[in-house]
Amino acid sequence: MTVSVRDLTKKYGSKVAVDHLSFDVRPGVVTGFLGPNGSGKSTTMRCMLGLDRPDGGEVSFDGQRFRDLPTPLHQVGALLDASYVHPARTARNHLRWLAVSNGLPQKRADEVLEMVGLTAVAKGRPKKFSLGMKQRLGLASVLLGDPQVVILDEPANGLDPEGIRWIRDVLVHLASQGRAVLVSSHQLSEMALMADDLVVIGQGRLIEQGTVDQFVSRYALTWVRVVSPQASALAPAVEAGGGRVEWIGPDSFDAHGVESAAIGEAAARDGIVLHELSPQTGSLEDAFLKATASVQEYTTHLEASSDGGAA
Repeated sequence: MTVSVRDLTKKYGSKVAVDHLSFDVRPGVVTGFLGPNGSGKSTTMRCMLGLDRPDGGEVSFDGQRFRDLPTPLHQVGALLDASYVHPARTARNHLRWLAVSNGLPQKRADEVLEMVGLTAVAKGRPKKFSLGMKQRLGLASVLLGDPQVVILDEPANGLDPEGIRWIRDVLVHLASQGRAVLVSSHQLSEMALMADDLVVIGQGRLIEQGTVDQFVSRYALTWVRVVSPQASALAPAVEAGGGRVEWIGPDSFDAHGVESAAIGEAAARDGIVLHELSPQTGSLEDAFLKATASVQEYTTHLEASSDGGAA
């Protein structure tokens, strides 16, 4: 099932939260949904699920609006707020209620509790759960109907390192089964490990959609790491070739603005021994910060001073 967002617009009074936004979520891949705080990610997800009414545009799931899906829990599983659980019900009864109201057998509640590792606390009340446990319970509700599309807003929030890795493995596994997975997160290191595609927005507008590699290649810095016992002899040749040298040690430097092949040829020509000659690329975080620099809602002008304080 492919999710298509076309020309989506949502306003709150005079504020435009989502501004003519269009993107696709493909089946079989994890699509990371990224943007600074206040960029419109949560509003977009709410509009996708019919929780907010857009002022323009449309969202379709294989050509159907969410509200027109005959069995929505079987087709789209979503978690936007893990804390929204009935305070009087146990974890098991919360899931049983969801199952029965969507035409699913009650035993499905125990199956998904086991999937997310909450069988031992099935009789516990979610109001006493940690945030991480509530996230697991929320994911269990998403999986109840074995949906073709999974939409999650910050699913790793409150999880410990083991839980973060677990949610990553779960989402990658769901995508490998042919499901379309859309997940928003501020944990960019995790997104780099699990996402295939990215949708990056700022101030409600699309900045970029493509693969992770394409996004990083376009926005992150690239350089060449050079390590040699004769680094001081090689550096002038790199600079003569138009490169900029940034020393990181007596025998090593980073070369900017020049290809590794050119450095290798210069070293061979002058008989210089190389211990390392490796192209480097900035992280997804670096690329994200560069791509969204002009649309950050909150920015700081503090700079680190030489003694570690604020200038």
